[in-house]
Amino acid sequence: MDRDFKVVIPARYGSTRLPGKPLLDIAGKPMIQRVVERARASGAGEVVVATDDRRIREACEKLGIATEMTASSHRSGSDRVAEVIERRGWNDDTIVVNLQGDEPCMPPALINQVASSLAARNEIGLATLAHPIDDSATLFDPHVVKVVIDTAGFALYFSRAPIPWHRDEFLGDKARLPKSVAFLRHIGLYAYRAAFLKRFVTLEPAPLEIAESLEQLRALWHGAPIHVGLAAETPGPGVDTPDDLARVVRYLEAI
Repeated sequence: MDRDFKVVIPARYGSTRLPGKPLLDIAGKPMIQRVVERARASGAGEVVVATDDRRIREACEKLGIATEMTASSHRSGSDRVAEVIERRGWNDDTIVVNLQGDEPCMPPALINQVASSLAARNEIGLATLAHPIDDSATLFDPHVVKVVIDTAGFALYFSRAPIPWHRDEFLGDKARLPKSVAFLRHIGLYAYRAAFLKRFVTLEPAPLEIAESLEQLRALWHGAPIHVGLAAETPGPGVDTPDDLARVVRYLEAI
């Protein structure tokens, strides 16, 4: 897919574990610049940073990055992306990728892949990606979101718990993953049709969404299908903590 989609990057200054995260230096560049570079390399026709903080806006303007100031009352990045769609006047069929502002190592190919996946399926409004899990520590980590899919690649459920739960195998050794089922880590990269997202953000949060703290469960709760593609590349690390920041620097130096 080439230039037929947009990328919006929600970026908040406030973070309990890493304040000012979008502006933190990563090997000589602020993190938001590195995220934008990834988005631009994906082939997107337009890349916009959505923020509610003037410091981020000013930093982006100095770097020639398009920015939209959005409301500080938004509960999530999806709400912020929806406001950008309205502000920019993008039509209902526009495909918009929500790339989180703390993903400076996201492969451009995956941004393109998730947009292409949605473009190939006119009947749905939301697509995302997943990657195989091959170790038990990742499977049992509640900070890692897991997903199970059906035979057509559509999401059945997302959870912070280890799913699917292999009843017999996990009665014994949980350090070894069963070979008879696939375990998938959800990658927090979404492609929306503009019309779908504008409707989605008006829906009430679902009980499952609140319980798991996973916004995508709102879509499933209200009957909206989510296509989950298998990522063509292994995604790089995101940044939530100071340790993550150091890990990202090492990752970028290695490549």
